[in-house]
Amino acid sequence: MSVEQVHAQCSIAGGGPAGMMLGFLLARAGIDVIVFEKHNDFLRDFRGDTIHPSTMELMHELGLLEAFLKLPHVKAPQINAQFGELATTVGDFSHLHVQCPYIAFMPQWDFLDFLADHAKRYPSFQLRMSTKVTGLIEEHAKVVGLRAEGPAGELDVHCDLVVGADGRHSTVREAAGLAIEEYGAPMDVLWFRLSRKPTDPGDPQGRFDAGRITIMLNRGDYWQCGFVIPKGHNERIRAEGLDAFRTKLAAAAPFAADRVEELQDWEPIKLLTVQVDRLTQWAKPGFLCIGDAAHAMSPVGGVGINLAIQDAVATANALWKPLREGVPTMAELHRVQSRRMWPTTMTQRLQLFLQNRVIAKVLQSHQSLRPPLVLRLIAKFPLLRRIPARLIGIGFRAEHVRTPEAHVGGVT
Repeated sequence: MSVEQVHAQCSIAGGGPAGMMLGFLLARAGIDVIVFEKHNDFLRDFRGDTIHPSTMELMHELGLLEAFLKLPHVKAPQINAQFGELATTVGDFSHLHVQCPYIAFMPQWDFLDFLADHAKRYPSFQLRMSTKVTGLIEEHAKVVGLRAEGPAGELDVHCDLVVGADGRHSTVREAAGLAIEEYGAPMDVLWFRLSRKPTDPGDPQGRFDAGRITIMLNRGDYWQCGFVIPKGHNERIRAEGLDAFRTKLAAAAPFAADRVEELQDWEPIKLLTVQVDRLTQWAKPGFLCIGDAAHAMSPVGGVGINLAIQDAVATANALWKPLREGVPTMAELHRVQSRRMWPTTMTQRLQLFLQNRVIAKVLQSHQSLRPPLVLRLIAKFPLLRRIPARLIGIGFRAEHVRTPEAHVGGVT
């Protein structure tokens, strides 16, 4: 069987938020780009569905915010938490100086379809679904393309740059042999749904009780629920039985206790294995990793998708001109890592601090909890709620669209 030969200026492995945003921005700048997604659609549940103010600012800069906000979503202007007996608002986004001072909970498949639809307006953009990237093509210690398998068979893609945006279990990262540092996590998360009533609270809910943590995200007609468990305890919890799990859940979310029976078996309860890691070097000649392929984030704060999108914007800003002129140099690839390493490192340090100093202690506790000092201060001085809102909603370094819009084939 013959192998299809394909040429592009840039090939992107992975059609998640980082890959789709980068593909869109490069195509918008007139770069010939192909995005490869191994699935035949974007419909997968319990992905990161939080769109933060920083991402909606980018939509505004692209002139797409009005159309974007027509997609189904639920607005969350604040985040609430109950730690033992103390209930308070942890983050208040309403004071951010942005177009959308709230978190939008939106199905990720809608977001990715939105990016794909707008990227396809540009003739230099290709999206190949049901096409799995299987490896890299290297010549003289330089990546010059990738190999993939699609519906019509195998293909070799020759390009000036391969970008790995295929997630925390990145195939191309492994093929490139880039070293990764792992920082560990004391917890995993069980994700599932419960129906939601109009009389239920509207804002995201986080409840910390001795030995358990429950997160509930308002998705309109249902709650997306996260039940945080000690690392590696999934089998132990299942062995205790579904009745025991439903009892714990009812105690953690009393307003939804009448709905825990909706969980009739373990099948709809999915395990998210939490990991935090980071590449020491994001690039090698002809190759670059971004998003989860470069740094797996903890679910703390729900910032992973937005950090990946910021990576994509920084990458497009730094590399659209080098790609237009030829092959990006290592110095130009390192510029992306240099730009994004600081916000990545700072975010992970904050997540690790909360994981190790707060979450781990709660999960190990067998008696009533005393709220940490920072939470008591936030409860006493409401002005402090703006700090978590800033860190979650905007992050340590917000990126802005610096790429031009090509006028190609009537597209403007």
